[in-house]
Amino acid sequence: MTTTLRLEKITPGNFDAAIGVRVRPDQEHLVAPVVKSLAEAYVHPKTAWPRLILDGDRAVGFLMAFFDADFAGDGAGKDLRSGLWRLNIAAGEQGRGYGRFAVDAVAAEIRRRGGTRLTVTWHPGDDGPEGFYAGLGFRPTGETSGDQTVGELELEPCPTS
Repeated sequence: MTTTLRLEKITPGNFDAAIGVRVRPDQEHLVAPVVKSLAEAYVHPKTAWPRLILDGDRAVGFLMAFFDADFAGDGAGKDLRSGLWRLNIAAGEQGRGYGRFAVDAVAAEIRRRGGTRLTVTWHPGDDGPEGFYAGLGFRPTGETSGDQTVGELELEPCPTS
């Protein structure tokens, strides 16, 4: 069986599928629901990059990346970062490689835009996603964002043609 994994922009045609993506109940305290992410994307259109994760025609997850965000929040633009803002893999779809696909897709987009690092935040604790991100090579930076740990993954530069 061949899977066809892809990302799609959120449109009126797939909006209901996107907001229908729900993580396991025990994970709901770790990540905002998709509908909140879409509201944030609406108010941050220059930074947010929301995408539905599809396997064939089946919605299996949602991601929202950010590009060139002022991480310091001071308006000076001295600490611009790009990375993964949200990752929601549907409860019945976890453990099938969709999260890895999502991180790889965001890394590819960052590289395409000339970036060389991918930033992510996660809630610390045994029930959080730190093990998932560490398994992909993310390392804590020693910073926090609110109550979340900040991690980074160094990316190889995109080869020039």
